[in-house]
Amino acid sequence: MKTILLVDDESRMLDLLALYLTPLGYKCVKKSSAVDAITYIETNHADLILLDVMMPEMDGWTACKEFKKIRDIPIIMLTARSEKPDIVKGLKIGADDYILKPFDEEVLVARIEAVLRRTTTEEEFLSFKGLLLKPASYELYFEDKEILLTPKEFAMVQLFISNRNKVFSRDHLIESVWGYGVSIEDRTIDSHVRNIREKLRRAGFPADDFLLTVWGVGYKWTGKE
Repeated sequence: MKTILLVDDESRMLDLLALYLTPLGYKCVKKSSAVDAITYIETNHADLILLDVMMPEMDGWTACKEFKKIRDIPIIMLTARSEKPDIVKGLKIGADDYILKPFDEEVLVARIEAVLRRTTTEEEFLSFKGLLLKPASYELYFEDKEILLTPKEFAMVQLFISNRNKVFSRDHLIESVWGYGVSIEDRTIDSHVRNIREKLRRAGFPADDFLLTVWGVGYKWTGKE
């Protein structure tokens, strides 16, 4: 089942898109702000993003660039702005297609299917010095030996390896992995990092060389593939 992330500040539009797409076998994840959508995509899989352009807090153009920094995920931009410069701008910053509102349901579905056909490849993997992460199936291997992680531990490893050499504060990790507004103590993050290190060590991976503590700040994954 393909997952489509729907990003629009209008709840009616989110409901309408989900109404169109869910009966066709798509899993729809609805987000009413670009910031929430970016946080979601940092630790979750989606096959395609339907992204509104005109949103408060962060517009679709800015969000498109942020999504592409995280991973190369197909993006279709939705907008009522029909001016050619706006369309060109969206395509130049990485959007895969552009659909004008109001749109016909059949046209929308056809464009989604076309983008997915163009961009679908083999399962996306992350690799690092013998580690192999399979985000879609939440599997982690080191030199063909599986390392069993909890979903939160896996999300943290994926976030670290996808953003090597970036320091994450404990608050940032809480927001990225558990979500905004969740009451989690700092020591919960420390406990998860200890568990990750121990599981990696048992599999033979030198975790202490790469998953580092930045004293007074948080944690980072260092090194190059």
